Amino acid sequence: MHSVWSLVLNSVLLGFGLAMDAFSVSLVNGLREPEMPKSRMARIAGVFGGFQMLMPMIGWICVRTILEIFKSLQTYIPWIAFGLLVFIGGKMILEGIRNREAEEAEKIGTGGLMIQGVATSIDALSVGFTMTDLNWIQALAESALIGAVTFGICLGGILIGRKAGTKLSGKASILGGCVLIAIGIKMVAFG
Repeated sequence: MHSVWSLVLNSVLLGFGLAMDAFSVSLVNGLREPEMPKSRMARIAGVFGGFQMLMPMIGWICVRTILEIFKSLQTYIPWIAFGLLVFIGGKMILEGIRNREAEEAEKIGTGGLMIQGVATSIDALSVGFTMTDLNWIQALAESALIGAVTFGICLGGILIGRKAGTKLSGKASILGGCVLIAIGIKMVAFG
């Protein structure tokens, strides 16, 4: 049985570690949309936080039910995230090269945001595989703390990106696309 404080500390530390990719993508979103309203910032951070909360719970449920199937898929998780991030990053680079953002930066749509959320949180699925000794309330609490930490970190990333986006004007999509592709490469190369 875990003490409350060790569960909280573990969850917050996991949240910080898992949120770094989401932070980078939030930074990119802020770069692309320097005039982003606060409600949209909260929605984007909420998607990232929500996925970071959902994935460990899915992993925990899988451990409790269909572990062997997901163990065989675990080696493909970084490659799935890599493919999603390269797709989004490549699209952003092409938009930047075509100088589409010189007119007005295109807001990321709901579908693109969902893809970003899955791609940056898919590694959190394996965290759920390690929560075998937690009951469902503890697993839910740990997942909720991970999601809350991610939400806060992503809001910070968007704010930083918005500030930098106004200074980078026409090159934000190219830079952002490169960052997303680099995150994908890191996931495949270093796990």
